[in-house]
Amino acid sequence: MTLIDRRPWYAANELLAFLLELAALACLSWWGFSVAHDEATGVLLGVGTPLVAIVLWSLFAAPKARWRPRLSLVLVVKAVVLGGGAAAVYGVGEHVAAMVMAVVVIANTAVAEVFRPALAT
Repeated sequence: MTLIDRRPWYAANELLAFLLELAALACLSWWGFSVAHDEATGVLLGVGTPLVAIVLWSLFAAPKARWRPRLSLVLVVKAVVLGGGAAAVYGVGEHVAAMVMAVVVIANTAVAEVFRPALAT
């Protein structure tokens, strides 16, 4: 398979990564609003949790992140945010959906890391 043949797969995987990022934020918000026992705590967790994830992502994991740390830290931030989204789905009782999301996140990240070096050369 040539480099040109790989580009559509890379683009599709990057689109999936973006959709997973949005889904993780939605899941974190869903969890925050679901676990609270009162309205104020619900708003705090439902808005605050995804906001913290957005800040972490924009500082360290976004393509145009303010700081470009080593790959290991980027992967940790991705694990915290995307894995946190899957954990949030698990936390609201959707265990199968959480496992599916976790598997898709892991596969997507692995494919991105396999294709990225090939496209850089």
